[in-house]
Amino acid sequence: MSTPSILLNVNGIEVIYNHVILVLKGVSLQVPEGKVVALLGGNGAGKTTTLRAVSNLLRGERGEVTKGSVELRGERIEKLSTADMVNRGVIQVMEGRHCFAHLTIEENLLTGAYTRKDGKAAIAATLEKVYNFFPRLKTRRTSQAAYTSGGEQQMCAIGRALMANPKMVLLDEPSMGLAPQIVEEVFEIVKDLNQREKVTFLLAEQNTNMALRYADYGYILESGRIVMDGAAADLRENEDVKEFYLGMGGAGDGSPRKSFKDVKSYKRRKRWLA
Repeated sequence: MSTPSILLNVNGIEVIYNHVILVLKGVSLQVPEGKVVALLGGNGAGKTTTLRAVSNLLRGERGEVTKGSVELRGERIEKLSTADMVNRGVIQVMEGRHCFAHLTIEENLLTGAYTRKDGKAAIAATLEKVYNFFPRLKTRRTSQAAYTSGGEQQMCAIGRALMANPKMVLLDEPSMGLAPQIVEEVFEIVKDLNQREKVTFLLAEQNTNMALRYADYGYILESGRIVMDGAAADLRENEDVKEFYLGMGGAGDGSPRKSFKDVKSYKRRKRWLA
């Protein structure tokens, strides 16, 4: 079996906000074409910032990549606009869904096709494909987004990204604020899109258990650094990951450890932090 080519290569990036606040400290990761890669870690670990560094949405937050490189298929992309990234097939689905509240579900979806130049028939065919993946959106297509559920809005946000015919979707906290059964439904759709449409996903997620069930590979971020990475199946079985991120095991004396860095594997992984 041939090894998939590397679609995205993030190499030792540092990100600074407002010229002073260092948020990412030498983050490196790779996303192979056609795979699902998870960025894991708690709130404030740097997951969203990493996604924004890839999609070039940092400028709107007064952030910038000050060291390292971000490459898409070998091309340096740090200086490209977000519109350029969309044209190259990289779409970010923002945390918190961000649907246009006053538009209907279908109008929201069609805004995702704004940059396409292949005609109405092709766009209509993509819309039908989106409805096949999200049957619930089809039944709610004339409803204003403001009056739909959180799960339906998350599906709408992902569907809108698909309307641009992306090669890679950057998915930020898809489970946030959703009921467990809806979270599972959303992740099943991600898996379906990956397998049937060959869409590559880089997803940032606090729900480590769910993410590792559906991802091929995972990176764990803490305080702006990657402290562990590996195949999703291996991370699921790792004792430290179980203790810190999957809610299994304990420190032995009833007191939780404050940081992943307290465990032995942190010392073993010190090369990440050099």
